[in-house]
Amino acid sequence: MSVQTVKSIDGIRFSVWSPTEIRKYSVAEITAPETYDEDGMAVQGGLMDGRLGTLEPGQKCLTCGNTAARCPGHFGHIELAEPVLHIAFIDNIHKLLLATCRSCSRLKLPQEDLDNYGQILKKEAAYTIISQKRIPEEILDKAKKAKECPHCGKPQYDMIFTKPTIFIEKTEIGEHRLLPITIRERFTQIRDEDLKLLGYDPNTARPEWFILQVLPVPPVTVRPSIILETGIRSEDDLTHKMVDIIRVNQRLKESKDAGTPPLIVQDLVDLLQYHTTTYFDNEVSGIPQAHHRSGRPLKTLTQRLKGKEGRFRGSLSGKRVDFSSRTVISPDPSLDLSEVGVPEAVAKKLTIPEIVTEWNIERMRELVINGPDKFPGVNYIVRPDGVKIRLDFVEDRSIIAQNIEVGYLVERHLADGDIVMFNRQPSLHQMSIMAHYVRVLPGKTFRLHPSVCPPYNADFDGDEMNLHVPQSEEARAEAILLMRVQDQLISPRYGGPIIGGLRDFITGSYLLTKDDTVLTPQEFANYAMLGGYEGTFPEPAAKGKDGPMFTGKQLFSLFLPTDFNYVITSKWSKGTKGAPKDVVIKNGQLISGVIDKASIGAEEPESVLHRVAKDYGNAIAKKFLNSVLIVAKQFITHYGFSYGYSDLELSDKVKSDIHSGTDESYNTVYDLISQAKKGTLKLTRGLSADEALEAYIVNELSKARDKAGNTADQQLEKNNAARIMATTGARGSSLNIGQMAGALGQQSIRGNRLNKGYNNRALPHFKENDDNPDAHGFVKSNYRDGLSTIEFFFHAMGGREGLVDTAVRTQQSGYMQRRLVNALEHIKLEYDNTVRDPHGHIIQFLYGEDGIDVAKSDHGEAFNINRLIESETIVDTGKKITKEEAEEMVKKYTKSFNPRLTSLVDEAILHSKLSKDGTEKVLKKALDLYHKAKAEPGQAVGIVTAQSIGEPGTQMTLRTFHFAGIRERNVTLGLPRLIELVDARKKPVTPTMDIYLEDKYKKSREKAIEVARNTLQTKVSALIENVETDYASQITIELSSTALSQRGCTVEEVETALASNKKFKIETNGNTLTLTLAEESDAPTVIAIRNKVLNTIVKGVPDITRVTVAQKDDEWVIQTTGSNLAKVLEIDGIDKRNVRTNNVFEIAATLGIEAARNALINELSTTLEDQGLEVDSRYIMLVSDMMCSRGYLQQIGRHGIAGTKDSVLARAAFEITVPTIAEAALTGEIEELKGVTENVIVGSNIPVGSGTVDLYMQVSKN
Repeated sequence: MSVQTVKSIDGIRFSVWSPTEIRKYSVAEITAPETYDEDGMAVQGGLMDGRLGTLEPGQKCLTCGNTAARCPGHFGHIELAEPVLHIAFIDNIHKLLLATCRSCSRLKLPQEDLDNYGQILKKEAAYTIISQKRIPEEILDKAKKAKECPHCGKPQYDMIFTKPTIFIEKTEIGEHRLLPITIRERFTQIRDEDLKLLGYDPNTARPEWFILQVLPVPPVTVRPSIILETGIRSEDDLTHKMVDIIRVNQRLKESKDAGTPPLIVQDLVDLLQYHTTTYFDNEVSGIPQAHHRSGRPLKTLTQRLKGKEGRFRGSLSGKRVDFSSRTVISPDPSLDLSEVGVPEAVAKKLTIPEIVTEWNIERMRELVINGPDKFPGVNYIVRPDGVKIRLDFVEDRSIIAQNIEVGYLVERHLADGDIVMFNRQPSLHQMSIMAHYVRVLPGKTFRLHPSVCPPYNADFDGDEMNLHVPQSEEARAEAILLMRVQDQLISPRYGGPIIGGLRDFITGSYLLTKDDTVLTPQEFANYAMLGGYEGTFPEPAAKGKDGPMFTGKQLFSLFLPTDFNYVITSKWSKGTKGAPKDVVIKNGQLISGVIDKASIGAEEPESVLHRVAKDYGNAIAKKFLNSVLIVAKQFITHYGFSYGYSDLELSDKVKSDIHSGTDESYNTVYDLISQAKKGTLKLTRGLSADEALEAYIVNELSKARDKAGNTADQQLEKNNAARIMATTGARGSSLNIGQMAGALGQQSIRGNRLNKGYNNRALPHFKENDDNPDAHGFVKSNYRDGLSTIEFFFHAMGGREGLVDTAVRTQQSGYMQRRLVNALEHIKLEYDNTVRDPHGHIIQFLYGEDGIDVAKSDHGEAFNINRLIESETIVDTGKKITKEEAEEMVKKYTKSFNPRLTSLVDEAILHSKLSKDGTEKVLKKALDLYHKAKAEPGQAVGIVTAQSIGEPGTQMTLRTFHFAGIRERNVTLGLPRLIELVDARKKPVTPTMDIYLEDKYKKSREKAIEVARNTLQTKVSALIENVETDYASQITIELSSTALSQRGCTVEEVETALASNKKFKIETNGNTLTLTLAEESDAPTVIAIRNKVLNTIVKGVPDITRVTVAQKDDEWVIQTTGSNLAKVLEIDGIDKRNVRTNNVFEIAATLGIEAARNALINELSTTLEDQGLEVDSRYIMLVSDMMCSRGYLQQIGRHGIAGTKDSVLARAAFEITVPTIAEAALTGEIEELKGVTENVIVGSNIPVGSGTVDLYMQVSKN
């Protein structure tokens, strides 16, 4: 292979092209609107001019003389007859016109102000109260207001900007339109130093260049012309647009030369402006889109760059690749965990380049003789001089095979044992793409081991997966070192196993390790051989009719490491209410208990599999899992485990029990309804009568379903297949059994029963206002006996909600993950253990506050100290260590640990009964494990964090409004809450507070209510009985005495609250206030005043709309709806150190950024925990630290971290592409290519992970 030179770019500077530069780079002036003449040849001076480059293969470019393959294309230019405005800079043009003088073009600020700003910019000022970024905004604000120029004294006119491109000046004589030519003249006079103050870089962007005099014509390579099957040429959208521009430009030139009336010329100028605008951006609001003949809108420059299919995201950040394949997947439990079955047809197309050496030359010759059609063979041979031979067209391959020499490159078919990368979309975390070893198999699908499904989130209902073949030795080495399946057993999200047994493997291992399972020596030997066991057999432990027998437990024990000890509770024991800690493994022997999901299941932390992986390493864990799974599979196959309709058969007595149970519940419901009608129903606090009734009914009906389910469930024997699967955790749950054999239960939509539909009924099959639970979607049938039509329809209503919910959730969580990845992708761990962005800004001083990599950790801890002590105790001898010795030893070994870990170790060692040697052994092992679990420098902690929070997002529930005990306190949960937090919203959808009280208030309910009254926002509208007005001069307010006493207010307080309003006078008469307006007004004004009066706050804290006093652990706590931290802290009687709000933004404003960080961490953790998702706290900390790293709260999206990145390309590739690039050109930004996205875009190495390292070599001269 030829040596490739590594191209490296130092940086990219963005700038605006000046007319002279456009002309300089141009190779031809384009004047002819026609592209081809009659003979189909390109017209000279037309848009397909030969000087702009060539498209036809074999044709030579007239400028550089290269063929289409080598010629990059060349720019041309159009001389515009009249200048036009550049749409991308229209806002900048507007701002400059407002800020500069119309005659002398200076900034309309006194010279001394400009000098002061200049000093701040040059960092020469003694002090400053404004950041450099704010200077342009401030200058613009001040300059806009100036009525005359402080430099030349001329009066200034108001400006009207009619979008998108018309500027009008209001002069004394009337409105006068500013033409681009005038604007250009003004801008030419602006001084460079004034521009610098506005943040422009005069070298890269002079404002007069925003007004185009010359238009660059892009090379033909950018807008290729294609020939359709019909033989007709089809031009690119850009070419179409260019033709329009040239036509109008020509007409304009001719009209001007002919002396046409100015009105017509102006129309043509406007048309030219329209065409250039749509050429740059065809989605400008305020003007119609330009359409193709077919009626679709044209895709012009901006549309080419932005969005998912645009240049940045579609062709640079991510592109299509070679050596990839995609087909349907199917399961094959006989494969090794780390293998992937590849169809022969795919293996023959995908090739691996192998260099011929003296060791493999014979094998390569055989492959060459096989050729491209016979597997295993060769598709191409590349000679050392670079000539590529395609073996399809070679008559006699044996001659070529003999001619092969060392140094040739052979592209051979994929063969067994090659490493490939296997991936399933959506790729939500790193385990969505893993390295597998190839196993070429017949058939047409990719085969993979069912246990490797969880990391990919794959199933076999038609999923397709992609397979990529790495082409270089380095790529293969990296895949083997970092991406193999066995190295991904532990998920970096929570530090527990993600790959393990599932479905039948679990059932199989349960059946195998059951107490009564025995095997003949012959069977035992066969299974052991299948599992790859190579040692000697133990003595048979059971006796059978035909002599000694082995137990299933013995077979399982063969594959355990011999010194392995562990105790755990199995799912079976939990489910059948058996003894806890029933699985006992001692010295690698399973003594008691059954092996089910708790021991070898996927996504089960602290399982036997997890312990083997952590104590013995991934290679041994993979071997163990492989053996156990293949044996369990074979065992269950021979055992014959099936499940059918008859397994749900219930006796008539049980059926009638279920029916009578349901009837009983129905009667209770009718009873509740009649109580509600009489008004004797016991109300729950915070609920209206109807809501309380509904809550009781739902509760009663859910009991009914559970009762039916349990009755059915208990009737099934312990050896019933469904019971076994549900209890061992293989598949399903007792709820599923209940629905199949008992009753389906209440169907619900958005957490409520089905009440909507036709008038006062859900379906026309029921009477109006029917109280029967059946009419509101309670299904008392089960799946075994079948549903009635109406029940089926109700069930479909409930099911539809699930589908819609899933679709919405996937989309929302996908966008959240994209924002997270974009905000955090460039964050990595440096060599000094700090977490920084590429520019060296520190985000964390120590990753996760302990520097431990979750993927190497033991369920989030660096090591499991109790486990280490437990293992040591079994083999430990000698007398117990003294307390003093233990403390000293702990101190010696835990110097580098963080305080939390130190205290854990300290406590565990002091409570252990180890000897001195044993203690030392444990501490040495702990220290060793601690160092091994440390995160490595260069690790892309940011990306792993984004994936660990984004990936569970798809599993979260959407739209859960949870009544935290009380109906008023709706709390947003699940995905919407997570999104709300990472978006750093100013106000949560459901703001709430928990206010704890001082000692003297918290024990008494009365005192707590008093504080609550002072907290609750009381408006005048809450205290009135009625309001009347004559809509002219008077408003009469009648206060309600009950409301006053309830809210603890007096009439005087209401008066005081209203006294500040000068628009009326107040007269009080008992509880009636008469407001007489100062002047008679019309009805709308009086109504506005009345509304203002009603909204006046009499007492309490603004925004706190509801309060409830609740008891928590023998103290009274005030819970509110609405949040206003700063004001609540001023109230007497509250514990100022213990007030909680879910509004993080408010915490940041009131208590500072550190408090906000802690609040963010707590909120994110509780949100994820409520959903039952385990995400390591290090990730939550990193996200919170990132959001708070600048000293103020930043959101994760384009208005926060992603939008303030230093890299231009990274910002442009995320969102708002074109404005980002335009802005960069103005300020002359330089892209330094330090982050991830920008390096992917330019095709260089990413400076993260293995790309952090560079090799510098001294090559000897001689």
